[in-house]
Amino acid sequence: MEEPQHQSGFCQKRSVRANIGFAMNNRTRSPINAVILALPETAGSALYGMVDVLAATGTLWRELVGDDPGHRLIEPRIVAPKKRSFRCGNGIPVSPDLSLEETKRPEIVILPELWLAPTDDMGDRYPEVKDWIRRCYRQGSTIYTACSGSILLAATGLLDGREATSHWGYQDLFRTCFPAVRFNPEPNLVIADAAGRIVTAGGTTSWHDLALHIIARHCSPGEALRIAKVYLLKWHGEGQLPFASLVRRQPHADSVVRRAEIWLGEHFREAHAVAAVVEACGIPERSLKRRFKAATGTTLIAHAQNLRIEEAKRLLENSEVSADEIAATVGYENPAFFRRLFKRSTGLTPGAYRRMFKPMTESAIAAATA
Repeated sequence: MEEPQHQSGFCQKRSVRANIGFAMNNRTRSPINAVILALPETAGSALYGMVDVLAATGTLWRELVGDDPGHRLIEPRIVAPKKRSFRCGNGIPVSPDLSLEETKRPEIVILPELWLAPTDDMGDRYPEVKDWIRRCYRQGSTIYTACSGSILLAATGLLDGREATSHWGYQDLFRTCFPAVRFNPEPNLVIADAAGRIVTAGGTTSWHDLALHIIARHCSPGEALRIAKVYLLKWHGEGQLPFASLVRRQPHADSVVRRAEIWLGEHFREAHAVAAVVEACGIPERSLKRRFKAATGTTLIAHAQNLRIEEAKRLLENSEVSADEIAATVGYENPAFFRRLFKRSTGLTPGAYRRMFKPMTESAIAAATA
């Protein structure tokens, strides 16, 4: 695949100015040309939220604090395959500012969240859009994606051999449909190439993080902080790991592996569950481990650990039991080992996880019983 290793002179100059924050000429320079792609599958909240936040750069904070009138720093415009009105996700109307043909060398291209099933790789849909994205990249545009927008970018081939993120619910899709992409569900933002011209963002509301990243990078960190204050936006430093379900059922035809999954689902709390499941299945340990990995994409021991961590998360959310007691309940004799494994799996300590999610559980119960 043809991938330029350098930007055009025009884009190099704009990038240099972006990285130093345009401290001297914010009032006089032209706004940065940013286009946001809209398709029928696009999530309207992400589309219009991104428009509102980027359009506020350079002006809204000044208005709120009574400062001199400012100058818009980013000019976001909605682009679609054709310049005609349509409805995107949840029936929200969209009136594009530009068609693909009318878009001339945008500095920034944003692919927002799409309403896609966890198995939808977009197939052969939108070939003209994929060609346009590849062309923009060749011409020097910086490509940003939010949540499932990275699936569209992966379909162009531009993520092959590179690390990327998206919502954790799409990690199986990336593994099966885009194996050349190094998918990582943990971070909120992943800069995929050395030049920083491909950036992917994680979960459903990751467009918040992405918008602030774009403003900090192309305008200034100070402007990003001001916009964050205006819109009460928060960079989500904890990432997506705490929200991810570690146990996912993979369809397969291996009856022995299915028996192992069922047995572990009932006995994972036992101290030596992995050794016991081998005995229960009645085949050599090496054979079971090999077949389990081939059928499910994960190892036998990792599956058992994931079952235990999911149960620990449930107990942290719904009880006052201590972390040490939970460790013993789910099958770990060593509480310190359990804490390390829990932190590695979720990105949070057991105590931090409880503080984050127990209030959510209590609120949900209160609402259901009100």
